[in-house]
Amino acid sequence: MSSIEVQQFTYRHGDVELAGYMAQPSRYPRAGILIVPTIAGPTKLMHDRARWLASLGYSAMVCDLYGKGHVEDMREARKLADELRADAEYYRDRFRCALAELRTRSKLANNRIAAIGYCMGGEIVLEMARGGEDIALVVSFHGLLATPLPAKRGTIKARLLVCHGRADPLVPPKQVRDFLEEMDIAGADCHMHIYSGVLHGFTDISSNSRAVEAVRYNASADRQSKAAMLSMFDELFENKKHRTNIRPGVPVAFGRFI
Repeated sequence: MSSIEVQQFTYRHGDVELAGYMAQPSRYPRAGILIVPTIAGPTKLMHDRARWLASLGYSAMVCDLYGKGHVEDMREARKLADELRADAEYYRDRFRCALAELRTRSKLANNRIAAIGYCMGGEIVLEMARGGEDIALVVSFHGLLATPLPAKRGTIKARLLVCHGRADPLVPPKQVRDFLEEMDIAGADCHMHIYSGVLHGFTDISSNSRAVEAVRYNASADRQSKAAMLSMFDELFENKKHRTNIRPGVPVAFGRFI
């Protein structure tokens, strides 16, 4: 079994310097996975997930949102997010740069690359797909589903997996219906998993410590959504023989889901 190598580096989007974090096996990565964090930017949890994916044989890169790293003040994070979203094409291009960095550092082709995102990151990976990024898969965990630039017929090249909490007040039922209609019109290969009674932020155990009623961790939805993601990875990247000892469980860095 190859060892895991971790790198921290900078990359650029125009005049904005961004910080990247990458964990990958020292030999023969199965695929490259871009991890797009929540509205607060990269955190230890995202870095832990990169190392976990590296332990399963993937080159995993956590990208930056604003060039400011982790933003603890949620009011500042919302302001930065609104500014980034203001120009939809610029918004998408910010993360094309991250994909390009992942391709270069992992030395993997588009058909061996996926992008996964959480909350705002889920919204971002769906924007990647809508923008026609030629990669294998995007996975959204409790991401927002609305867009100012709906996909047109034939523009979506990636497969999509959307993991959504049915009780998420940030994504009301109409937004779900509109998204599914958009995917039908676009002719997208989209799987959507909906978890009854589950709120926003269900993959982050620290959600329970926040004084925000819309956000709660849900252990079952967390496990099931990760299992769905790994199943899609197996289907696309042919990894079934490598995961016989991996099982859902308590959050830890390696060998189990985090």
